[in-house]
Amino acid sequence: MIEVFQIIVLILSAVAHEYMHGWMAYRLGDPTAKNAGRLTINPLAHLEWFGSFFLPLVMLVTRMPFLFGWAKPVPYNPYNLRDRKYGDAKVAIAGPLANFAIALSFGLLLRFLPFFNLVFSGLLMSIVYINLVLMVFNLVPIPPLDGSKILATFLRPDLRERYLNMNRYGFILVILVVMFFGDLIIPIVNFLFKLIVGGA
Repeated sequence: MIEVFQIIVLILSAVAHEYMHGWMAYRLGDPTAKNAGRLTINPLAHLEWFGSFFLPLVMLVTRMPFLFGWAKPVPYNPYNLRDRKYGDAKVAIAGPLANFAIALSFGLLLRFLPFFNLVFSGLLMSIVYINLVLMVFNLVPIPPLDGSKILATFLRPDLRERYLNMNRYGFILVILVVMFFGDLIIPIVNFLFKLIVGGA
């Protein structure tokens, strides 16, 4: 039962992540996500079979140390953004910040309200942990993850183009990060979890 709950949390958290990308782009002047029907929290508009269902299920069955997945990337046109210098970075960081806000909100419930800690501790811990994993993983500066778009903002134009061209290998790179660098991500997630939740 807890496994089903974790996949539901992952799906909804990935949806919130993608929605905030679209919301930030819209706030900066780009209506692409809105026009595509993606500026919505309806999960059906964001899910895709591999990242939202198959990969998380495989990770659960094989007892990977963390659960990860994604929704369909929300489209946006960087040329429509009013902030042409930092707009890409703002759109990119909005997704991880959404996951951090969710983790922080539920983590504080656990930390400061004994009732939630006593009755819902396992469920709330899953929400906090999964959202921290999504945040930290997406900040890894490897295309097509959000961290790469943030880093690219500060690179010289020629380096930025070569760097972002690695997107063509994006799917393979993400799988490699999951397989070989997951153990590097977990200590960061655990540190943030303890910082937010405390002794819960």
